[in-house]
Amino acid sequence: MTASHPRHRRALVVPAGMALATALAFLPNTAATAAPAHQGAPSADAASLSYVVNVRGGHGAPAHVKKAIAKAGGTIVTSYEKIGVIVVHASDADFAKTIRKVPGVQSAGATRNAPLPSAATTDLGSPKVLSAAEVAEATEEAAAGQDPLQNLQWDLPAIKADKAHEKSLGSPKVTVAVIDTGVDDTHPDIAPNFDRAASVNCVAGKPDTSEGAWRPGAAESPHGTHVAGEIAAAKNGVGMTGVAPGVKVSGIKVSNPDGYFYTEAVVCGFMWAAEHGVDVTNNSYYTDPWYFNCKNDPDQKALVEAVSRATRYAERKGAVNVAAAGNENYDLASDSITDPVSPNDGAPSDREIDPSECLDIPTQLPGVVTVASTGAKGLKSSFSNYGRGVVDIAAPGGDSTALQTPEPPATSGLILGPLPGGRWGYMAGTSMASPHVAGVAALIKSKHPYAPPALVKALLYAQADATACTKPYDIDNDGKVDAVCEGPKNRNGFYGWGMADALDAVTR
Repeated sequence: MTASHPRHRRALVVPAGMALATALAFLPNTAATAAPAHQGAPSADAASLSYVVNVRGGHGAPAHVKKAIAKAGGTIVTSYEKIGVIVVHASDADFAKTIRKVPGVQSAGATRNAPLPSAATTDLGSPKVLSAAEVAEATEEAAAGQDPLQNLQWDLPAIKADKAHEKSLGSPKVTVAVIDTGVDDTHPDIAPNFDRAASVNCVAGKPDTSEGAWRPGAAESPHGTHVAGEIAAAKNGVGMTGVAPGVKVSGIKVSNPDGYFYTEAVVCGFMWAAEHGVDVTNNSYYTDPWYFNCKNDPDQKALVEAVSRATRYAERKGAVNVAAAGNENYDLASDSITDPVSPNDGAPSDREIDPSECLDIPTQLPGVVTVASTGAKGLKSSFSNYGRGVVDIAAPGGDSTALQTPEPPATSGLILGPLPGGRWGYMAGTSMASPHVAGVAALIKSKHPYAPPALVKALLYAQADATACTKPYDIDNDGKVDAVCEGPKNRNGFYGWGMADALDAVTR
């Protein structure tokens, strides 16, 4: 089944936002959220492409390989010695083919089809702002002990996070890294819990630790900021509340100014998280330019290998990696899927792929927690990908309000979160489901601080509320089945092990 493809990877919409006039008053000397000009891709020849070269053995970069790269016209951007991945820029169209023949090289491939972009940005537009009356109404209806906008968050009781907060808000010793479009750490809901030491800009494929480099530019997507707030927006009497409002959150920016998440940036993101004590990573994107990376293609095979090495390394260093399942209503356990969008930076065409051989990365990589989305009625979101044996767990990601209407006082079937510049607004997608699970994983880690990733994941699945298949699944009530769920109540294609449970995370 094919479906329309949103520009923002795992999020569908940003139809509403809200601003509080006094929000930034809590943050003296707050700067604008525009990122510094240096954060774009490095300057390069217009015809240059970026490559990853994977060394055999999974570590080191032998001198003869580096010499071969230079001889072939490549310039090494950085080398991740601990996983044997080298990031290279080269203008020779045959660079990868040449390097693959070098002894000691396991695979090599271009990470993109378009030449390296400039640092220029294009205006993505501004979110729609709620009226002052709507903001006032939400604030007036907030119950005692709630943040002003919490009544609009139907997603918190859906995973029992509201009750969990009566027991624990999570530990400030736990950090969740948002590998995404950047995080506005000046936002009043994010600033109290922001971990600057674990934040970085990885857009160029190597770390940029300049002050504020992790923030989105003024014209860039608010996606990462929204995700960060869903995880750890502080319970501070301002705005909304995160799933784990007592843990730390960091921003690892991997999306370039044109909105692409390329392999070298994603590898850098996982490596940075691994080396900076991150406990959980959230990944609400797919790695561009291929929605699915096929192992029988030498370039795509190299991309899978590079990101796989990085995710495995991050897990070995203690991080639980959580990722969004995607928004196309694909059955990821089917024999065949039509992918109409790849490569999304070149000339895409319909191609039939086998999702067991052509992988959505990092979502389908071994060890990564794959999250499907549910709406306000607890049903699989109309857009959410699914698949028995692929989806591990489900969490609220929102859906059309007309399809899954929340109980009052919530008014939107989408997910509320912060937006850059001290605002709040709604988004929906598996992008929004994944951070709910990342937040629950952070609560588990807070309860069990010495638990390794394997145990955190085991508890996450064991504590999930088993959810039976929705049969028939006719989400729009038009008399036609929109997706087919397979599997038993405690492990099926729509909900995996079930709905994430924040209360169990802090009590069991």
